[in-house]
Amino acid sequence: MNRFASVVVASIAIAVAGCQSGGGYSRGPVAPRPTGVEGTWVDANRVAMSTLAAGVFESIATDTGEKLSEGSYTHRDARTIDLTINSIIRGTTTNATCLLATTNQLNCTNSAGVQFVLLRQQAVG
Repeated sequence: MNRFASVVVASIAIAVAGCQSGGGYSRGPVAPRPTGVEGTWVDANRVAMSTLAAGVFESIATDTGEKLSEGSYTHRDARTIDLTINSIIRGTTTNATCLLATTNQLNCTNSAGVQFVLLRQQAVG
């Protein structure tokens, strides 16, 4: 084999070894898949954005950023929470139970029997 061919073969061998050694192409950090109810949620009509974190609930208007409600939640089990919603606008308190139907959807029913859905807001960035 001539010198040029030896260099080409060696270069290919090094490139292939580099790909197989785990040092290949990376797309950058991958966001962990969300678990549980903690995170940012929007209602199906995208009128309000709600945050659930460490037992604290807060909801803001998506158009103005005005705080609409606040409250708390407790875990009944791994997929069910009891939510207490204090409406700042109406000055009322409502209770709701929410079931984590999928990783990205909470199905809720308030104490008056009204059902609503919250969809997980995907992180941007």
